[in-house]
Parts: sequence; structure tokens; C-alpha cells
Amino acid sequence: MKNILNEETPPLELWGGLECTVNRVLDEYFSQMERNGHATRTADLERFASLGIRAIRYPVLWERTAPNGIADADWSWPDERLPELQRLGVTPIVGLVHHGSGPQHTSLVDPDFAVKLAEFAGAVAQRYPWVEYYTPVNEPLTTARFSGLYGVWYPHGRDERTFIQALINQCRAVVLSMREIRKINPSAKLVQTDDLGKSYSTPEMSSLANFYNERRWLGWDLLCGKVGPGHALWQYLIDTGIDASKFLWFAENTCPPDIIGVNYYITSERWLDHRAERFPERFCSGGFADIETARALATPTEGIGPLLQEVWERYRLPLAVTEAHIDANREDQLRWLLEIWDACKEVRQNGVDMRAVTVWALLGSYDWNCLVTECRGYYESGPYDVRSPEPRPTAVATLMRELAGGSELSHPVLQGLGWWRRPGRFFCDPVDIAATPTPIRSSVKKKEHGLVQPILITGATGTLGSAFARICEQRNLAFRLLSRQEMDIADSQSVEKAIAKYQPWAIINTGGYVRVDEAENDVDRCMRENALGPEVLARACATGGIQLLTFSSDLVFDGLKGKPYVESDPVAPLNVYGRSKADAERRLQDMYPDALMVRTSSFFGPWDNFNFLTQALRTLKAGEQFKAAGDITISPTYVPDLVHTCLDLLIDKESGIWHLTNDREITWAELAVKAAEMAGLDPKRVVPVSGNDIGYIAARPAYTAMTSERGNLLPSLEDALSRFIDSQRETVLAPSKETGEEAVG
Repeated sequence: MKNILNEETPPLELWGGLECTVNRVLDEYFSQMERNGHATRTADLERFASLGIRAIRYPVLWERTAPNGIADADWSWPDERLPELQRLGVTPIVGLVHHGSGPQHTSLVDPDFAVKLAEFAGAVAQRYPWVEYYTPVNEPLTTARFSGLYGVWYPHGRDERTFIQALINQCRAVVLSMREIRKINPSAKLVQTDDLGKSYSTPEMSSLANFYNERRWLGWDLLCGKVGPGHALWQYLIDTGIDASKFLWFAENTCPPDIIGVNYYITSERWLDHRAERFPERFCSGGFADIETARALATPTEGIGPLLQEVWERYRLPLAVTEAHIDANREDQLRWLLEIWDACKEVRQNGVDMRAVTVWALLGSYDWNCLVTECRGYYESGPYDVRSPEPRPTAVATLMRELAGGSELSHPVLQGLGWWRRPGRFFCDPVDIAATPTPIRSSVKKKEHGLVQPILITGATGTLGSAFARICEQRNLAFRLLSRQEMDIADSQSVEKAIAKYQPWAIINTGGYVRVDEAENDVDRCMRENALGPEVLARACATGGIQLLTFSSDLVFDGLKGKPYVESDPVAPLNVYGRSKADAERRLQDMYPDALMVRTSSFFGPWDNFNFLTQALRTLKAGEQFKAAGDITISPTYVPDLVHTCLDLLIDKESGIWHLTNDREITWAELAVKAAEMAGLDPKRVVPVSGNDIGYIAARPAYTAMTSERGNLLPSLEDALSRFIDSQRETVLAPSKETGEEAVG
């Protein structure tokens, strides 16, 4: 295909998008902006502009602005924000309905839905005549499926007629809305978004796959006037019982998008398989499996590039990716965005009029893992993480600035493949469809020596070091797990030698002296490993521009506060171990303020047979009593959660002291009781005792629960305990072979 790009062609733009869904479930509305705080935080606009975006998908939502009609509309919110975006040089693409069904007096199957939305659209244009870009209805086809076919959102239809009626009403609303808008601003442009995927299948499922692949175009086809007797789905549409005139109306009232907005997710491409028994039950219904291709196909698809080519060839209209986001660990969020960016640059070279890539969910999103049908508190961060007192920029924000400015991409983790292209991604035996792998080109430059820069992890024999190595391998983060013989952290020459050999971008120090009671009689060694070692690492990292993550403890506190400690609380350790950690904190803050120091406590996890909870479950499972301190309050920490969060913070280049626990104050005895109850064991066998009766040598503070003033990033203790108990069902909690007892729980 001829290359349409020339010196006058503007570069690919970076846009941003604010997750602003207001969806209805029965009579309850779920508002993302209430959850992410943007509803009351105007300072976000400066943050968004700082990312280098040229445009932003921004809401002036019908349900929020005029729930009781235009006469009672409250324009104060957009009155403040839209002019500010204009001042900041960020073009708003105004959205009016985002996965919603309008105010309570209407719905997606209301015959007057389109006219009512058009009235609101006209009022918006009248008030803001300078606004040029609009998305009156976001994802009409997708919203129609979830509201009219799957029964997830209001009006909870579960049939083809309701689905198509909802689609018609939304598309008609787009046409009428743009008509009203253009009465005020004749140059107004329509950016029409929808999810674009593709279905692949076994030969036995090819008819259904072909149907899905035709159905995905219906929203855009209606707007472009392509639906008539010659359309591939004409008979299907007529069979719904909806009069043909309702479809033919669009041919007489065409409203082709000025820009087709493609929303693309890891779930957008599907594999249909008649062999349902091969797949997890949650992916099966109606006698077949419907699963993401990334989880099933031995050879990954090529991604978004070929799909963009399909859209271009079908419509020959300008395109933009209007949602690029993945719910994943930080490095894979970066890899996903870069893969989409590179694919868009490539299709431009092939002649596609590709305008922009939109980084979606600038403030993250809530509860999309349950399709926003309830408030579970499940949060997916984006360029900003709103779990901090003020939105905290993540590594995605840095990547956005580099893409927008045309800078060289800086983060070493971009050198790896995303999980959707790695072995180990499968939820079933991989399906081989004899596809030829297509190499994924990346704009990332490797170091001059051609090697991927690793993370160095100290503490090869420890629980935490082993956990970091395990999870780095899972996340495709290059690493080297070093023993003391390979790098003695308290020996500057040893540290410098290891750095020269491996050329790391980061060092994670999980080594050190951990025996709290023995430290009382082994002071010099404890201080060498816990205070001097981190200082030596800090000096080397500061000199070499290497990120450093190291760990402190709740035992830096004396326990007298009586409520959870935060990062800024003064330290006052009661024992040698606590003093060594407090000394390390002071040395790092002086030597290398950019280092990240994580205070944590009371580990439990699936890979350590000697942690408190594993011992408790083993003892209780044997029918014996388990003694635990009932007068010492702590904040437990699930090791996998800690490691994942630490890696994300390291990738984000966070620094300073951060408290990371599964945010709960609980005594050791209460923790054992809770775990016993969840595991189906007898909690009455847990015997609370005084900490003084346990035989500690080192003084222990009675209260060291911690929370964070910087952001509580780990899941709840209940969530962590549930996953921990599940991890023990085939080991500690497995049925006894001798007694033939039933599985616990």
C-alpha cells in the first residue's frame, strides 16, 4: 500500500482519557468520578496537561449535569473545567453518555431516548460553542450488549431484540445529537468510539465466529448508512422483529464519524472452541468456550495493527485508538502502551490515516473486574494512582511524556515482552492454529552491550529474596539473585564489582540480620548487615544512578502511640534489631534520598514453611493447641502482595520511606483465630497468651500496627488471607492420607 506520510503529515498524537462511567444497575448508579475523586479535584487538569497530551476524552455527562431536565441543569462543574482545559491547551473531546442509560426518566430502550439526549447535546453546544469534538455516546455496541443482551446493566435485557433496540436508540441519539450540536457549531466533529476485537475459532464454531465478526461493525455501519438489505446481518436484524424502517432511517440520515475511535483491550480478541472440557469452567457456556486469545492460542495474534487495517479498509475514515489500557503489573502496562503506539506508527506507514493513541483511565478505574456491578474496591491504576492523598504519577506518566515529546524511551523494563506474548500465559493446553509468529517491533533501544539490564536481588537464602526472584521471573523482569559470596553488601569493593559485572538498573536489598532475639548478643554483626550494608549500597547506587529498594521494620517503633504508625512518626526502637533498622533509615536518607525504604512487618506467605500462619495451621490441623500472643498488636503482610507492590513502586521510581502492610491492626492470637476460621479449623484451639510468656529475649513493643499516609496499596487482610488459605489446601491443609478425612473448607 502506498505510504501516505510525507513531511507535512503531523506526527502521531498522544491523547488522554478519564474513566468517567456512570452506569446503572437496577436503580443504583455507579460513578467512576466519585470513586477516583476527580469530581471534586480541579487540580487534576494541570496534572493531565503535564503529560504532554494534545486532547482528552472528557465528560459532560447527562446523568450528572441534567438528571431532572435541561431547565434544572447544573452547569457549574463543566463551567469551571472546560475553559481550564482550553487555557491549558488540551482539546476536550466531550462525552455525554459513558456506558450509561441516561437519567432515571429514560433508558436505552425508551423510544424518546435519542430525542432527549439530543436536547441535552444542543444545550451543551449552546453553552460551550467553542467545543469542536464530541462523543455523544461511548461504545454504543458494547453498551448495548451489556445492557440488552447480557443483562449486566440497566435495563438488564437478555435477548436479541432488546440488544438491537438499545443499539438503534444509541446510534440514533448520536445522529440527532450531532445535528443539534452542528446547529450551533457547524464544524463540530464526531469521534465515535467502540471496542474493536475479533473472534477466532475451531472449524466447528466458525459460523458463530463469523457472526461475531460481522456484528462488531454494526454501530459504525449504522452511522455510515451501510445497513440495508445487502448487509451481511440484514436478516438477523429483521428477525428481531424491529421494523426495517428503523434501520433504513440511518441510510437517509448518515452521520459518519470524523474520527473512528477504536478501544482495544486484552479481552477484545476471542477464541471460540467447541471442546469446552479443555477450558476452565468460567469461560464456558452454551456448550463451548469463549476465552481471550492470549490465554489459549499457542501463537499470539499480531495485536491491534491488523485490526486497525481492517477498520481503515472498511470505512476509509481517520482513526484513533481511544482507549489503551491493561489491568496488569506496571511493566506490562508500559509494554502494552508501547506495543499499541508502535503498531499505530506502523499502520501509518502502510497508509492508514491514524491520528492518535489515547492512554485510558488517567486516574485508573474501579471494579471493572466485575463489570462495575458492585463496589468491591478493586482498583486498576493508570498514569496516576489515586490511592495516595493526591494522585501519584506512575511510570506510565513518564512513558507518556516521552512518547508525547518524541524522547528516547528510558525505562529498562520495556526491554521485555508483555505477559500476553510469554510462555506461561495459558489457562488451558495451548491451541495451535498453525499461525506464523509475527515479530513485534519495539522502539526501545537496549544498552550498548546488547544485554537486558537486570535487577540485582540480595539475600539469596532468605524468604523475601526468594520471593522477589520468583515473582520477577513471573513478571519477565530480568534479575540476578546474589548470595553473600557473590556480593557482600557491607563490602564496597564487592558491591562495585557486582555492579560492574551485571550493570543493573536497580538493586533490591532483602539481605540482612533477621534474628531479633539473637541480635541482643550479636550487636556488631547485626549493625554491619542491617545498617552498614544498606549505606554501602546507597553510596554505590547514588554514584551509578541505580535505583535502590531496601527494607525496614515495625520494630523501629516503641509501641506507645496506641494507634497505627505512619511514615512521619518518630522512631524509638526498643531492641538492637530495631536500632539497626532505624540507623539504616537515617543513613539512607542522608546518603541517597532517592532510595526507597519500605517498612513492613509480620510476613506470611505461600512459599515459607516457617512463618507464623503456616505453623499455626499445621498445629491446628494436627488437632493441637496453638499459643499466640494476645497482647501484641501488629499489621500482617502477605509476601506476594508486598513483592508485587514493591516492584511497581521501584518501576515508578518512588523514594523515601513507605509503609506496606495489608493494612489491619490485629493481635497475633486474633490473626491465628481468623486464619483458623477461614481454613475450617477449630479456632478454639488458639490459646492467647502474654508476650512475656513466649520467652522473647529482645524487648517487643506491644503495639506496632502500621498504616500509610502516602497510600495504602496492598489489598485487605481478609483478601490476602483468603488467597493464602487457598495456597495451603494441597499442602498444610490437605486431607490426611492416614485417616482419609475430607478436604478442609
